[in-house]
Amino acid sequence: MTTAHAEAEGGTLPHEPEKATLEGRNKVLAFWLFLGGEAVLFGTLFATFLALRNQTNEGPSAAELFHLPLVALATLLLLVSSLTSVFAIQAMHRGNIAQLRNWLLVTVLLGLGFLILEIYEFSVYIRHEEFGMTTSAFSSAFYTLVGFHGAHVAFGIMWIAVLIGQLMHKGLTVVTAPKIYVSAMYWHFIDVVWVFIFTVVYLLGKVG
Repeated sequence: MTTAHAEAEGGTLPHEPEKATLEGRNKVLAFWLFLGGEAVLFGTLFATFLALRNQTNEGPSAAELFHLPLVALATLLLLVSSLTSVFAIQAMHRGNIAQLRNWLLVTVLLGLGFLILEIYEFSVYIRHEEFGMTTSAFSSAFYTLVGFHGAHVAFGIMWIAVLIGQLMHKGLTVVTAPKIYVSAMYWHFIDVVWVFIFTVVYLLGKVG
């Protein structure tokens, strides 16, 4: 057993190890500022999409294109993954490394499921609906917004996977805990953004 593992399992870590050091608190604060910038960026993409969503250039419209059952399933996977990331942080606060690792792994798998469904959705649009990036202003705005979010999901999956590796190698310490905590913040953020995408892009697109 490494010293790092012994520190966590022995109960010597504080209840919120991500905030136990000045460096950890600064990381959390800095990440809030980063998420603020990300929110502005996504807000710009949302505004662009809303301005262009009716510019179909005689291509398929949102009402003709979107398949809500598939998107709803993807939404369910991502929302459940947000819950499992909460369970991971709760396990971290208890100093339970095994549960923390397992919940992070489940979060990654659910995120992968979401990403696979999104890639499949795009492939259906491109191959069968002839709805590509350059089909219309609407398609360009759609792929930019939804694809940009998908890229964030892919990055989050890789990030959490790396943290799982660090957790297995270094254990749970006041150094690794802030990294896990801010990754959960990031994951919640992209989940919230997806709720807006599902509402503004898909639901609003279906009802006109």
